[in-house]
Amino acid sequence: MIEGKLPESIVGTDVLDAMFSAAYRVCILVHSHPDGDAIGSSTALCSYLRDVRGKECTVIFPDSPSSVYGFLLGKVPTVTASVEPLRARNLVQSADLLVCMDMNSASRADGLYETFAASTASKLLIDHHQNPDEASFDLVFSTVSTSSASELLYWLLLSLPGVRSASSLPLLCAESLLTGMTCDTNNFANSVFPSTFEMASGLLAAGVDRDAVLLKLYGSYRENRVRAMGGFLSEKLKITPDGAAYMVIMREDWERYSLEEGETEAFVNIPLSIARVRMSLFLREDDGFFRVSVRSRKGVSASTLARDSFHGGGHENAAGGKLFFPADIPSRTEAEAYIEEVTARFLQTMAPLRTQTETI
Repeated sequence: MIEGKLPESIVGTDVLDAMFSAAYRVCILVHSHPDGDAIGSSTALCSYLRDVRGKECTVIFPDSPSSVYGFLLGKVPTVTASVEPLRARNLVQSADLLVCMDMNSASRADGLYETFAASTASKLLIDHHQNPDEASFDLVFSTVSTSSASELLYWLLLSLPGVRSASSLPLLCAESLLTGMTCDTNNFANSVFPSTFEMASGLLAAGVDRDAVLLKLYGSYRENRVRAMGGFLSEKLKITPDGAAYMVIMREDWERYSLEEGETEAFVNIPLSIARVRMSLFLREDDGFFRVSVRSRKGVSASTLARDSFHGGGHENAAGGKLFFPADIPSRTEAEAYIEEVTARFLQTMAPLRTQTETI
């Protein structure tokens, strides 16, 4: 174990090494609507297992990942369960090791959960969210004291025999780890620890081209995305008197700009640049529900709001959930009224935000 990098509560890397040694066919599962951390950590582990340990390994996505991450996705075997459901189930059933990355429960893999639960394969969880489902796994590495699943995986890999430093990792593995961590910290804007910078330094020293990664992540968008961002901010953004900013994106809004999966991933962060905004919510209509993303400033718990009002959870300042209609609200047009009600009740229990100019 790398002294001082993994929390003291995390032990068992010798068991992890033995688990990897005993396995041959490995499936890595991530949560539905995979984000950059899910994609980065899963492709990183797949690269390590294939290129260093000689394993047969496949990453399974419940649904289609964003094309933004195509520079990683084309380099390891992947299957999208919503496109090839039978193949995905067969891979899970035939695996002798199942790894869940960047999710606290296999239930977040949606349609793959029953197949996962029925499998007699060894099961491993690597995650950084609250409340891990430890009972469903043979080995669990879970802590909220890392920036991302990618960072946790980085320190785990460096604790294994034969991996002396980041330079011992395959370049694809290292590039994937940097990508995942960069995405989950919003490019070092939140959830950053001293170990996060040490990780970045080690990966840069190992030869990862951070400028190239940033160009692929943030400099290769389609024009549609930029126009949608401008349109949503001017037409959809609303801010309550208590400092909750929100945007509700209906299906017709999505179709108007011909958006693709993942293209609105960072929109929820933008309103937090406004001084009086304490919390930001981004809702996107799906089939019978809204996907909900919540971000907040320090001292305001996004995870609590997501848990109490949106059937979700996550990190203290970055969380998500769902809002169903008609179960939670009578119709989709009632989403804004619901947001205003629950955020007002939630934020009025907290002290008002003090802006920088007020503290000078």
